[in-house]
Amino acid sequence: MPILSLSDVSLTIQNHKILQDISFDVEEGEVIGLIGPNGSGKTTLFNVLSGFLKPTKGSISYKGKDITNLNPSKRARLGLGRVFQHFGIFREMTLEENVQVALEAMPREQRKQLGDIEELVKATLDMASLTSHAKQKAGDLSGGQMRLLEIARTLKSGKELLLLDEPTAGVSPKMTHQVADIIQELKREGKTVIIIEHDLPFIGRICDRVVVLDVGKMVLSGEPEKVRQSKELQEIYFGADPTT
Repeated sequence: MPILSLSDVSLTIQNHKILQDISFDVEEGEVIGLIGPNGSGKTTLFNVLSGFLKPTKGSISYKGKDITNLNPSKRARLGLGRVFQHFGIFREMTLEENVQVALEAMPREQRKQLGDIEELVKATLDMASLTSHAKQKAGDLSGGQMRLLEIARTLKSGKELLLLDEPTAGVSPKMTHQVADIIQELKREGKTVIIIEHDLPFIGRICDRVVVLDVGKMVLSGEPEKVRQSKELQEIYFGADPTT
């Protein structure tokens, strides 16, 4: 049974069709890349998946349970986590405090299952290679370090399905490799990840499958290399060849 299933998911706002009949399954442990030009509906689809927007048609199921009408907090309790496109950390808090606040916001039973909070804070900062900055205010970090902290904080929160919105945005090439390493570690742990990303080589390195959106429709799905070489993808990004 897929961990996530979308069936004919559509969203219309003020007679404008934002998403149209999107259907695909995500298997447990898969890393899926969600790509497409600006305005294709990628972040909107994430908003629908995480509960911030309700589809006007279609359904979403998670581990066989219909979550179409659940709010974001209830989806989070079920195991959905999200890293947003913009930094969601507390700049005036230390790195340790940022991680601790996120962990303590979890439901008590889930928090108990994760074990000792102090040890988990240390493990989270170690995952992001930020242990030496533990007592430092988060606002003093570089943009790339903030992104790593945000990703690691979400990933260590015990979520089973993670939505990452442009995790390499504002990140140096070196830190992009660190983000890839974190995602690969999640895959080894059996976590499921869906990533919005414009860095196509990055997507090709870490994803099992790529889903392509264009003007709110799913137009392609397949292995990264096959999608990269497809004529349809070239037309989406660069336009149709006028000689054909």
